[in-house]
Amino acid sequence: MLIQNWMTRDVVTIAPETSMLKASKLMKERSVRRLPVVNAEGKVVGIISDRDVKEASPSKATSLDMYEIYYLLSELKVKDVMTPCPLTVSEDDLIEVAAHIMEEKKVGGLPVVNAAGKLVGIITDSDVFKALLRFTGASLGGLLLAFERPDRSGELRPLLDTLYAHEASLINVLSTHETQNGLRRFYIRIRPMEAAKEAELISALSGDAGLVFWRQSAR
Repeated sequence: MLIQNWMTRDVVTIAPETSMLKASKLMKERSVRRLPVVNAEGKVVGIISDRDVKEASPSKATSLDMYEIYYLLSELKVKDVMTPCPLTVSEDDLIEVAAHIMEEKKVGGLPVVNAAGKLVGIITDSDVFKALLRFTGASLGGLLLAFERPDRSGELRPLLDTLYAHEASLINVLSTHETQNGLRRFYIRIRPMEAAKEAELISALSGDAGLVFWRQSAR
């Protein structure tokens, strides 16, 4: 799945010379937690988050009055607080690339750039979660079957043959890349079935198929 299919294209951006006061107001008005900072050419030069705004704001225990606080925030520029040269991803990257970077670097969103280096979108942890739900088919409900089979070619064939023989409708098939004791785990999600047919299927898979567990998924 490509990032371009999951990113937000209508990105709220801000310029480096913009005041922190305006940045804070913009985040609240547009209900966003981060703003890519772009220059006149549309290239990303930084990123500022709601956390950056909070850390740059005077403490609640300050002796400054409201007008002095507003003055300080109006004088402080985005360029003084932003994270410069932020991590970015390409619109043609796979979404797992973004997920890996966000998990490794502990960030909640990444600007997305095109081949020319210009901002074309933003991908966030929420977008990754949505893609995960779509990829696993969890949002469709159904029955999830987990199997442990030897890590060798052709091991899915007998499972799929049994499913087809019982008129099960596949949603998706996933597998882990790790093995334990020479066994690899497979997850097969099928569409809801009549209770009697489902019982027959489970019975047929409970022999040598390596069925570990099965669970109904609520939509």
